[in-house]
Amino acid sequence: MIYFDNSATTKPYRQVLDSFIKVSEEFYGNPSSLHKIGGQAEKLLQQARSQIARLLKVKETEILFTSGGTESNNLAIKGIAAAHRQRGRHIITTSMEHASVHNAIVQLESLGYDITYVKPNSHGIISAESIQNELRDDTILVSVMHVNNEVGTIQPIEEIGMVLKSFPKAFFHVDFVQGIGKVPLNLSNSGVHLATISGHKFHGLKGTGALFVKEGVLLSPLLSGGNQEGKLRSGTENVAGMVAMAKALRMTMELREEKLNQMKSAMGKLRNGISQIKELTIHTPEKNSAPHILNFSIRGWKAETFVHALEAKNIFVSTTSACSSRKKAASRTLLEMGVPIADAESAIRVSLTYSNTEEEAEIVVKAIADTVKQLSEVIKK
Repeated sequence: MIYFDNSATTKPYRQVLDSFIKVSEEFYGNPSSLHKIGGQAEKLLQQARSQIARLLKVKETEILFTSGGTESNNLAIKGIAAAHRQRGRHIITTSMEHASVHNAIVQLESLGYDITYVKPNSHGIISAESIQNELRDDTILVSVMHVNNEVGTIQPIEEIGMVLKSFPKAFFHVDFVQGIGKVPLNLSNSGVHLATISGHKFHGLKGTGALFVKEGVLLSPLLSGGNQEGKLRSGTENVAGMVAMAKALRMTMELREEKLNQMKSAMGKLRNGISQIKELTIHTPEKNSAPHILNFSIRGWKAETFVHALEAKNIFVSTTSACSSRKKAASRTLLEMGVPIADAESAIRVSLTYSNTEEEAEIVVKAIADTVKQLSEVIKK
């Protein structure tokens, strides 16, 4: 089996699973309980928080545990909107955000917030100048994804952060889900106030995530209850999941040092091989893109047909974002980039991790070429 759908989810490391099982079996207390077992659980939770903070180079008090990327994005966006609505109701985002950002903002729009959607250029890049041009006195939030989950473009987060220094009333939220562990981002020095991560994107477990909330940023909570997580995220904490997530992030950061070049080489083989298949069009730009995502189209065929054809060869890729792939609609990201609808409807995403190799890439390129030939012959008949 060759698994090239790592942007949808990753396989948990064995050590991560072992940590989850050990903590679940031996340290199962409620961290809010006063007795010793609860105290042990609370200690492990704080150790996990401290480890993630060190890896992200932020303060321990700035890490808020959640259930994943969707909750973190919703808490950041709706939390700022609710806490600062008296100061303004203008929000700036891009027209190619992940559904958990886009739909949260659409919901706010229905509640009377004024939303500006900034469009990318043909390479999928949002310029800092385009953000600056839309800033107003009543702007309370700017939300821009770090690495696009469909085409892999890297947005100029540091440049946008510099622009926002002249607009101190506007908070800056970054969806860091696809970038973490693959494309570095210094949260402390980039002007970011809130940043989202999700454990299952870097070989942790599903249902684990965190939100970086810069010290001094005021949020309104989404969930009311026992006032856990600094009163911002009520609910009994998933201690085993957070310990496992901290281990997964540490291991991923270490692997980046060891195997980034291996992953880049595998991606180079993929891009070079796919570019030689005349029926395919690559949408991921060579510059300003992440080393693990490649998006291309096979005009004339449905994307799901191609995905299942590769699946028959024991190769696993995806269409658009995993959260949207079952809708069988054209990629909103590609359409916003100016890609023709026929290509946007037939887009395939290949996404790697550090264990993927050049040999796998060569097998996948051959399988793609063979599948194109087979489908072409079917059409001719």
